[in-house]
Order: sequence, then structure tokens, then C-alpha cells
Amino acid sequence: MSVIFHIAKSQQWEEAKHLQSYRGDTLDSEGFIHCSTLPQVTRSANKFFVGQTGLLLLWIDSEKVQAEVKYESAAGDFYPHIYGPLNVDAVLKVLEFEAGADGKFELPEELRDVA
Repeated sequence: MSVIFHIAKSQQWEEAKHLQSYRGDTLDSEGFIHCSTLPQVTRSANKFFVGQTGLLLLWIDSEKVQAEVKYESAAGDFYPHIYGPLNVDAVLKVLEFEAGADGKFELPEELRDVA
């Protein structure tokens, strides 16, 4: 099993569960949903989600994703991108993902042993 992660707004995820499909903010604007490997999660969160609350971390089985998944170069690293909506049954777990008191994101405790 190959696992990837996506940072989502909780309201968007709630809507996706009812539709059985998650679109993500960038699918319409950039043509894909941004995802990360585990080592990239906190780096991405601390760069792109500073000051945001109400976030979730979607733990995704990439082998169950019905849309195409491509690993593409960005900022000197390869990030997974989902080209098309994410079928919600590919999501293994949904974890709360909030910054600490210092404003920085860290991996949820459940993932710290996985890293």
C-alpha cells in the first residue's frame, strides 16, 4: 500500500463525505489536488497554511484513488498530485491537524511513529 496525505479544510471534507467525492481548492484552478508524502506534510503546512484553523489531514491509500496520481517535481522534491476528484473511500483516516501554541504544525501524534 502506498500512502499519501492531503491537508483539507474541515468544511470541504464534510461536504465531500456527502458527495462521496473530494475536489480540493486547486483541482479547478491548477488541474490537480496537492498531496504530500509524510516527510513533506509539516513542511507544506508551515509554508502554505500558516494561521489557518479547522484543518484536517487526509490519510489516503493512493492505490485506491480512482483518478490519476502523478509524482511531479516542485521545490526540488517530488510531490504526489491527484488529477481529478478524490473518491472518499480511498481515505483511510482523517486526523485533526492544527498548529501548536507557537503557530507551527507538527505531525499528529498518531503519525509520529510512522515517520
